[in-house]
Amino acid sequence: MYFKFIFLYASLLFSTFISIAQSSHFCGIKNQSTQSGEELTYKVYYTLAGAYIGAGEAVFSNKLETLQNKPVWHVTGAGKTYKSYDWFYKVRDVYESYIDTSTMLPKKFVRDVHEANNRIYNSVLFQHEQKNAVSTNGVFKIPDCVQDVLSAIYYARNIDFNLYKPGDKIPLSLFLDDAVYPTYIRYLGKEKLTTKYGTYNTIKFRPNLLEGTLFKGGEKMEVWVTDDKNHLPVFIITPILVGSIKVYLIGSKNLRN
Repeated sequence: MYFKFIFLYASLLFSTFISIAQSSHFCGIKNQSTQSGEELTYKVYYTLAGAYIGAGEAVFSNKLETLQNKPVWHVTGAGKTYKSYDWFYKVRDVYESYIDTSTMLPKKFVRDVHEANNRIYNSVLFQHEQKNAVSTNGVFKIPDCVQDVLSAIYYARNIDFNLYKPGDKIPLSLFLDDAVYPTYIRYLGKEKLTTKYGTYNTIKFRPNLLEGTLFKGGEKMEVWVTDDKNHLPVFIITPILVGSIKVYLIGSKNLRN
């Protein structure tokens, strides 16, 4: 099923460049790229044998709130298929991350997934000092500076990419589905990118993916983010077991920079 997990993996793709932040130099980075009220909209296409099908959208929003008496960025990512695609595989997914504004580390993560007749719900409280993640299903050990799939996006958007050179292979740690995933991305450098939705000066990456039911393993996926203070993911392309997936930024509101 080709749309299954697209929003989850789109989130993971957008977050792949968090890897740079896993060194102690970046633990506790300060926010300079996002603000309350920001909203980003992405369109997901499935392509096969020349066909180019708009399958769905994902919207990411950010609000300043309070959690455990501390200010947090409450980030929400909502992904859904278009009604015209629902007959094939209906998706209504919501992900939420509550990010400490002082450290840009996640304090809470919620995954509420509705895909066809399947539902997954998981809520995670991060205890970074104790190196624990307390989820709906139990208590799990986590490393320093670990991120969830949403907090990773916003953390990484504050990194100075000029510290790296093309070809650098950089490790990362991500907490997802009650497990820590060690992997890496390969920084490819800077590139001028033109898509059907605009032209951008970008930073390009190739993440190393684990083999799964939908995506091929290895460095097969490519990600482009804007080379400015916003560091917005603007385009992602990846082959899947049959055909390929393309994800485009199609709208943005209330950008900080």
